[in-house]
Amino acid sequence: MRFLHTSDWHLGRSFHRVNLLAAQRTFLDHLVETVRTRDVDAVLVAGDVYDRAVPPLAAVELFDEALHRLAELDVPTVMISGNHDSARRLGVGSGLMRRAGIHLHTDPAACDTPVLLQDTHGPVAFYGLPYLEPAMVRATLGAARADHAAVLGAAMDRVRADLATRPAGTRSVVLAHAFVTGGTPSDSERDITVGGVASVPATVFAGVDYAALGHLHGCQTLTERVRYSGSPLAYSFSEATHRKSSWLVDLDADGAVRAERVDCPVPRPLARIRGPLAHLLDAPELARHEDSWIEATLTDGSRPAEPMARLSKRFPHTLSLVFDPDEAPDRPSASYAQRLRGRSDQEIAEDFVAHVRSGRAADDAERAELRSALDEVRITDLAAEVAP
Repeated sequence: MRFLHTSDWHLGRSFHRVNLLAAQRTFLDHLVETVRTRDVDAVLVAGDVYDRAVPPLAAVELFDEALHRLAELDVPTVMISGNHDSARRLGVGSGLMRRAGIHLHTDPAACDTPVLLQDTHGPVAFYGLPYLEPAMVRATLGAARADHAAVLGAAMDRVRADLATRPAGTRSVVLAHAFVTGGTPSDSERDITVGGVASVPATVFAGVDYAALGHLHGCQTLTERVRYSGSPLAYSFSEATHRKSSWLVDLDADGAVRAERVDCPVPRPLARIRGPLAHLLDAPELARHEDSWIEATLTDGSRPAEPMARLSKRFPHTLSLVFDPDEAPDRPSASYAQRLRGRSDQEIAEDFVAHVRSGRAADDAERAELRSALDEVRITDLAAEVAP
């Protein structure tokens, strides 16, 4: 069985106000062509089909067009909802779509109901685990706790129980949308921390032949059987060094895995450049970035006049301008925004408590209250997104 593992399409997303719909269309052209020319038996999409719960009409139309093209190739597609998707909206019409070979898994209660596909060696069971928001699915899955490890573990227990009822030799693939320990995040993924913990161990997928993961935007191999495909496009400058690709996976008769990276089209390279403005405007080694999307960090001690206009003359696709001056020893080393960069909501809240109390940090009970409040806000926002 040969399948193409993709995820995190984020249809409808922009990049620093640049509309990416044309680039997303080019990726889907590439995907369809890969399916056609590489004898792909199934396409997997491991969540975050859309960038938000209510996507723009143009993104919905692009998704609809992609599904029609895949159905015309008579190649089954299995996809799950991610934390950016509205599971209920994405799942509308799934019963009808199934007749065309498009299998949308958006209901956590059905995570142990596989799509069964056949090859010359017998059946392969594809289980779709949509994004599992712990507080919202704990009761449904009978999980012991409302955290990511517990709910994903409960879902996988159901998968293994169903797999045990299948004929001997049935191979298995799980699609999941989660932050698995060992993965490397980037700046463009939405935080899914619950109770101070976002990640789950890779061992939760024990017992299946392949876990096709989504959520993290970098293509990664956690084990030979547990992989992230990453997003097909870069959605933040933290992904400037990413090689965007999908996994073309061959599952042998005995469940052995062989995986090959298939590079995705690059609409425009990304570059992060840093230094005084005069250096950035003159440095010959930066000539290779003149057609790239640029994030420029200026280190001038004082802010230069019209920096964006001047940079844009050499780098016409400059999208982000950051000021990080080389400070004198007696001046603060970073701006407030820079100090926040890369920190979680919990860390920021705890820092604020310490700041307003003249350095006295939050104690264990206060940290727990902050964590509970942040979880409640995030869950309320998610519930509002998925409401009809």
